[in-house]
Amino acid sequence: MILNSEQIINAHKAIGVIDSGVGGLTVVREISNRLPGERIIYFGDTARMPYGPRTYEEVRKFTFEMIDFLRHQEIKMLVVACNSATAAGLSAYQEVCEYPVLGVIEPGVRAALTQSRRGRIGVIGTVGTINSSEYEMAMRRENGKLHIVSKACPLFVLLVENNLVNTPEAKKVVQEYLDPLVSEDIDSLILGCTHYPLMESLIQEVVGSSVSLINSAEEIAAEVEEILGNTGMANPLGSDNPRYRFFVSGNPEPFEEVGAKLLQRDIKAYQVKLG
Repeated sequence: MILNSEQIINAHKAIGVIDSGVGGLTVVREISNRLPGERIIYFGDTARMPYGPRTYEEVRKFTFEMIDFLRHQEIKMLVVACNSATAAGLSAYQEVCEYPVLGVIEPGVRAALTQSRRGRIGVIGTVGTINSSEYEMAMRRENGKLHIVSKACPLFVLLVENNLVNTPEAKKVVQEYLDPLVSEDIDSLILGCTHYPLMESLIQEVVGSSVSLINSAEEIAAEVEEILGNTGMANPLGSDNPRYRFFVSGNPEPFEEVGAKLLQRDIKAYQVKLG
């Protein structure tokens, strides 16, 4: 592919990733695995998480504030790595941005439809994501005969953000939330929040090995790779160090601690006040 001057300039810009907290780092991890030469700029709205219990109007307002901040960071694509924010207004974000804006719902849906063996699919997410019914509606548009069971799991985000996943209390919470889905004989389970892959081992233990877990972070990374390749925006020369920059609205230290474990590298986050 022969690139024009604008495409060459854009190719060297960063991929923007936004989330309510640390959960979107699962998307960063998957993008970095697939596209190690790409720069990534991340914003986690840790001061106002969780987004799940908030109204759609609040979530859209917060998301637009993160988008406005990233306007000054030279990005070529935006990943809304938050299911609640995606459900609250993906099309609205796409309208105001001059670059591709991706959400995490559609990629997860496509993966679930491909991997489900018997059409019995579970969906877990925040209160906002589950109440939006975005996953269920998207799947039923493709197949109206599916058996879909949805469950809000609001405490999962707090377990992840407070680094409490590997505790006996966490297992009790997971069992309480997911036992009803297991009793529905699901064959696949959409992890409808980017925080949830950080609990993947525990979730798999509770639902059993026969249930396929759908990690939307993996699917969105594949879509990022495809779009960058098709549009000529993939970075052909790699990136100068540091390749990744992290911003948060709250205290950086808890974010850095969890992020270092997830990404297997020390990270430095900078606090930025929004609103």
